[in-house]
Amino acid sequence: MTMTAEALGARKHAADRLIRGKRLVAFGGPAAVLVYLVYIFFSFDIPGLADRARPDNAATLVRDTYSYKTHVTRNNRSGEITVAAEGERAGTWPEGETPGWVSLGPDRVEIDLPHGHAVAFLPGNAAIYRHPEFGEIRVWYEDGVRIAPPAQSLPDWVSYSGTRVDIRTEAGRLTLTRARTETFRYFFGWELFWFTLDSPYHGHSVLEILFGPQIDPARANVIGAWEDFWGNSLWHHAKVAWAIAETILMAFLGTMGAALVALPLAFLAAKNFTPLGVIRQLVRRAFDFVRGVDALIFTILLSRAFGPGPLTGSLAILLTDSGSFGKLFSEALENVDGRQIEGVASTGAGAVQRYRFGVIPQITPVLISQVLYFLESNTRSATIIGAITGGGIGLMLTQAIITQKDWEEVTYYILLIVLMVIFMDWLSGVLRRRLIKGGEGGH
Repeated sequence: MTMTAEALGARKHAADRLIRGKRLVAFGGPAAVLVYLVYIFFSFDIPGLADRARPDNAATLVRDTYSYKTHVTRNNRSGEITVAAEGERAGTWPEGETPGWVSLGPDRVEIDLPHGHAVAFLPGNAAIYRHPEFGEIRVWYEDGVRIAPPAQSLPDWVSYSGTRVDIRTEAGRLTLTRARTETFRYFFGWELFWFTLDSPYHGHSVLEILFGPQIDPARANVIGAWEDFWGNSLWHHAKVAWAIAETILMAFLGTMGAALVALPLAFLAAKNFTPLGVIRQLVRRAFDFVRGVDALIFTILLSRAFGPGPLTGSLAILLTDSGSFGKLFSEALENVDGRQIEGVASTGAGAVQRYRFGVIPQITPVLISQVLYFLESNTRSATIIGAITGGGIGLMLTQAIITQKDWEEVTYYILLIVLMVIFMDWLSGVLRRRLIKGGEGGH
């Protein structure tokens, strides 16, 4: 069958048009993405990021995560000198037991810092910072904060105003105000993590506690050491453990509650179980609504309605996940094998029995897999939700960040959160294997 020249030309024209369209997509798509990236580059002021960056603050933040500061403070009104880890009362050295790098004299205090730096507290609310390269910087309070040499000749690591002077170097820091003079020195590690200074077990090794003579006459070594560690007033180990448990419980209640709510509603959203389209569409749109609103939004709304607390966080997770579970469960129900249901019905089973023995066993692997996956994911979400509702480890993490003082505590909480997520990931994997594969093997 021959083709006319007109038809051949039409086909050629259509082929050329198709090729041009594909060429436009091949080049136009990347070009549009490039234009969008250029727009983002300038609209987000990425060139100004370098000007806004504070590498010194970033370095201080990183150093605070793995080290601690010992503060030497003088009350400029009373003249009292205190030496304390992180400035905490429970970390204050008793009188006469100050560290070796602090020398308390009758008229002055000498403080040795690393790399040849040193600080001296002098009478008359004065202090000297000795820098091995720059020399001495003298500060004092006399109707305002004074400094020598003059402010215009000071380096950029000295911040000075009429009410405060702040000298920051890699060796330490000195601040002076009308109320107090303070310097601190960094040390590696998390000081007083095990025992505070007022504990008789501070400074004793594990071997001394386990096998040595009794340290506290009133308590056995192991019992006393555990009590002092668990009740550590700086690191709050007991409160942290309860906060972790509260976070897991929040995720568990929200996830399991959502599964219990979504499963019966999923039958109404599945076309092979609910032929009436109006009901099916209403339930599906309800699922779309609750899963379309983020759990954080529900958290804020529920906090206004019910007040803060871990139960509010559980309800927020329940609302969001019920929509996701409803969609997943209804899709699983639409794919069940009708022959198994017919087989159960042939025995004279009623509707509930047909669902129980003909439907549920088919979708159980999907139910278990999805519920355990969401439980693992919600453990992370519960951390953020807890920061808003006032519950769990998220609240403690937020409080530690807001204070901006003890960043090693922030590191501690983050590590615990990571370990918690790893544990939940491992646990959900074990449960999936035993409940799904084990069940299949037994069958």
